[in-house]
Order: sequence, then C-alpha cells, then structure tokens
Amino acid sequence: MVYYFTSNVVEPGAFLYVGKDKVENEDLIKYGLEEDVWFHADKLSSAHVYLRVNEGETWETIPQDVLIDCAQLTKANSIEGNKKDNVTIIYTPWSNLKKDGSMATGQVSFKDNKKVKRILVAQRENSIVNRLNKTRTESFPDLAMEKESKLKAIRKKDQAAKLDRKKEEARIAQERKEKKWQKDHAYDEMFQEADPDEANNQYQDGNDSDDFM
Repeated sequence: MVYYFTSNVVEPGAFLYVGKDKVENEDLIKYGLEEDVWFHADKLSSAHVYLRVNEGETWETIPQDVLIDCAQLTKANSIEGNKKDNVTIIYTPWSNLKKDGSMATGQVSFKDNKKVKRILVAQRENSIVNRLNKTRTESFPDLAMEKESKLKAIRKKDQAAKLDRKKEEARIAQERKEKKWQKDHAYDEMFQEADPDEANNQYQDGNDSDDFM
C-alpha cells in the first residue's frame, strides 16, 4: 500500500507519497521517477517520503513551504523522530539513490553525497501534519506499470519535439537556400544584353535621309 498526500501551499498542489512499510519502500526505490525527491530522517528509522516536483522545478528549487511540508511529514512518520525536537531530515533526487544486494530491505545509500541536502525540523508542527493528513488517500498501485506508462509518454513527447526540431531546421535551411539564390541572382537583370534592335538603332526616323545634301 502507498499513501498519497497533497501539499496545497503551492498552486498547483505538490504531490507526495509514502510507502506503508519497508516492502513498499523497496518498490518505491525501484520504480521512482527522475522528478522524484526522496526524504528521510537522518540517522533515524523513518518512512521514505517522496515529492514529485512540478514541471519546471528541480530538487534544488523546491519552494520553501513545500520543503517544510515534506520535512514535517517525514518527521511525523518516524517513530523515534516524531518524539524528538531538532530532527534533521535529509533529501536527495531519486536518481541519486543507490541500492545493491548487500543492503537490507528498505535500506539505501547515495551515489553522490554532494547531492544530499539537509533541513532541520525544530519541532513537530501539528497544523502542518494535520493539514497533510486530511489529504491522505491509500492505494495499491502497479508501480512498474505506472513508471512504464510515464516513460512511454516522455518518449512520445521527446519524439514529437525531435520531429518539430527537424521541421524547423528544414524550414530554416530552405529559407537560407532561397535567400542565397536571391543574393546570387540579384544583379542578373542588370547584366542582361540590351535588345539587339535597339542597340543597332536600325529603325531610324524617316527624316534622316541619306541624300541630305
């Protein structure tokens, strides 16, 4: 089971989700998306909380209010962390998570520790946690299918964008070709030979007689 939450401190709302237990956490680790950001209590047991950033945002540009919501939700879903003050929450892009066969179920490490950020939660803010809990829904998603559908949509979008780029490049190339032709032939008419009859002045006025004497 996966729990879904909505943070309404931004418009459109931010989408958060949490695995029910370490088994679900394994699937979330495996089937996350590039736009997902992973949150966890530092050095404490806690749920794996994920934020799916909105289009145009990155894990480094998460709005501060959304970041606070994620941190509060993570703290609230840590048995030990929920009872403490000054709990550090760590977060990193899903793509930075590292998982190998030697790790216990639900355990992860990082590919690059420089891509791990921290936020200090001084204390639990019930108003925030309660607001998020009111939006909670539960589901049994097919995460593998959801990811494949998402990737398929991305591939389709990329292919359409690639086709549009090719069309634009072809249009620009044709436009340049036409401009070059116009430039190369701009003076053609100026150098065309004058009409032979006019040039030879064969048709003189009748008054110009040979016997002018």
